Amino acid sequence: MTSAIGVDAARPKGALARLLQRKLAVFGLILIAVVLAGAVFAPLLASFPPDMQNFDGLTIQGAPMPPGGAYPMGTDLLGRDLFSRILYGARTSLIIGVVANGLALLIGTLVGITAGYFRGWIGAVLMRFTDLMMAFPALLLAICLAAIFSPSLWIVALVIALVSWVQTARVIYTETTSLAERDFIAAERTLGAGTGRILFRHILPHLIPTIIVWGTLGISTTVLLEATLSFLGVGVQPPTPSWGNIIFENQTYFQSAPWLVFIPGAAIILLALAFNLVGDALRDVLDPTQRGRA
Repeated sequence: MTSAIGVDAARPKGALARLLQRKLAVFGLILIAVVLAGAVFAPLLASFPPDMQNFDGLTIQGAPMPPGGAYPMGTDLLGRDLFSRILYGARTSLIIGVVANGLALLIGTLVGITAGYFRGWIGAVLMRFTDLMMAFPALLLAICLAAIFSPSLWIVALVIALVSWVQTARVIYTETTSLAERDFIAAERTLGAGTGRILFRHILPHLIPTIIVWGTLGISTTVLLEATLSFLGVGVQPPTPSWGNIIFENQTYFQSAPWLVFIPGAAIILLALAFNLVGDALRDVLDPTQRGRA
């Protein structure tokens, strides 16, 4: 016995076809594909290394060069090609987004499914700990953790994961609690199925659509959080390019060279928007109660 969501999860081709029928989702997928292609092929697309300080990258007055010519997005305060730094910064955002969100999904799923299935004192302890974590502002907690450790790409990803798993845990807990009370789970217990079989063969498959949706939506959150931490100086550290630290390094040139802030800012917004559009569409496609809307 399976739910409607479980049936949809077993038909990926049908779900993909419905996803591609949504214009906003297709727009989001195109944006993600463009950013991903830029990140993967950055060495081929970039005319200069991201940290190369070009002698002709500054004006006579020592100001950044505006977009044009050899520098399609201009240069920064050190004469570095902004286009190259944006491409390599996309790598940073995508790596942290995928790694941090993957860890957050893993932690949240383990906590939620354990608390929802066993309940009792185990569920109470895990959910009270989750509530405690939710009580702290995620950004403030991330800043504190990042300040304690030496910031690096992988440390930032770990910090973001440690403050981002609680929402997933709450959602997975609610769905697991509902599934654990279904008749087909009771039947499995009656037939002598073990806990592992019930969790991994019968409950987890029904949670996959939810995990996919939250995973997609969560990447936009982690991208924004990484950019915020880098902008505040406790995220990815220079000279490693990150869209957040590009804005941080060039904020003093906001009035005289606005492209140094607008371009990476627009990149952050568009990537976060893309994952939100795809995540919203996946939620509608995989949830039969949303079928026919939007």
